[in-house]
Amino acid sequence: MGTVLKGGNVVELEPASVERVDLRIEDARIVARGPDLQPKPDDEVVALSGKLVFPGLVSAHHRLHMSLGRGMPEPRLDGYQDALEKVRWRYEGALDLDAVQVAATAGGLEALQCGTTTVFDLHSSPKEILGSLTRVARGLHEVGVRGVLSYAVTDRVGAVGREEALEETVSFTKKAKGRFRGQVGAGHSFTLSNEALEGLKQALASTSTGLHVPLAEDPLDEKLSVERHGATPVGRLMEAGLLSPQSLVAHAGHLGWADLAQVISTGSWLVHTPRSNQGLEVGYAPALKFGARATLGADSLSADLFAEAQAAYLRSREAGQPIDVLRYLANGHRLVSQAFQLQVGPLREGALADLLILDYLPATPLTAENLAWHVVFGLGSRHVEAVMVDGSWRLWARRPLSLNPMVVADQAREAAAAVWARMAGK
Repeated sequence: MGTVLKGGNVVELEPASVERVDLRIEDARIVARGPDLQPKPDDEVVALSGKLVFPGLVSAHHRLHMSLGRGMPEPRLDGYQDALEKVRWRYEGALDLDAVQVAATAGGLEALQCGTTTVFDLHSSPKEILGSLTRVARGLHEVGVRGVLSYAVTDRVGAVGREEALEETVSFTKKAKGRFRGQVGAGHSFTLSNEALEGLKQALASTSTGLHVPLAEDPLDEKLSVERHGATPVGRLMEAGLLSPQSLVAHAGHLGWADLAQVISTGSWLVHTPRSNQGLEVGYAPALKFGARATLGADSLSADLFAEAQAAYLRSREAGQPIDVLRYLANGHRLVSQAFQLQVGPLREGALADLLILDYLPATPLTAENLAWHVVFGLGSRHVEAVMVDGSWRLWARRPLSLNPMVVADQAREAAAAVWARMAGK
């Protein structure tokens, strides 16, 4: 039994195209594409009447565990270091495994409702490290989205915590299957000792995967790295040989051209996080200079990649350096295809069926030539009507099919209250 999507306007991002064609999906893949496909006797037929069929979106740098932190009380902050030490790290230290799973479910559900079908998650829960990535995967599994998961290895909580983090990220990567894959994660460069860098190098060799690392989100990263370790973050990563075409480098907002050129030369993916950068007031990352392997991530914010793409383009235009927003979105699909060793994104025969149905009825013509303008100025998560992942409907008529959003919200509020109480020492 298959599914035939009839009468939709099928969107491709790069090269851009908008074409009125039918799709037939079977066994998780698109098996046929054409102007008037004839369904088989037992096929499910979905009449779309001109709605958009859009590739599922990708958040290439995400922190699902922060889902329970929205709106929590914050002390008066004096810059980026305060934001880390007084808020994020205290919050992460208050997470237990139950909260980790609830946060992943709540964040994954929000991603699904926004049309994001894959998240590359960098996790941290320093008092509950072992087993944490499995709990993140369970949370996402309840929702039905894809996840590429890593634990942020750091010396911030001592050598035992560092070794547990290495064990967790390696063991999960080796057993991940289905809609899940693993990566080796790292914390901020200034929190990584030389022993941590060596451990990361060994972890990468044993897993044959890439490093997921935040880099130069704020000038503090370089300042403390030089003070504590005698070298810049990029210099340390390059000397240790940790960057490769499988690596994910997030932020990169405060790199000189020589350092940025070195990162680009390794073939690493660079992940632009404009909304997060604005929220932390860390300045604008020069996204136009990120090269051909640049994409988008939502970091600690909601996984609304339509909003992220709009912010990225408008901020880049304000800076006088407008980016190709369709390429940034399409690179998310190339990244997923690399991680899963399967074609994801292009809505063509042989690709996995990760796609969205959007009830977008534009007031102006929608063509390949103006698709980017519709993405930036028209399309939004409010148009997401249905979501398919791996050929199965996960959202239909704006309702998730595998869980009750009210139950998820109740559980998340309860877990958030407990985390906030632990942060306050209650």
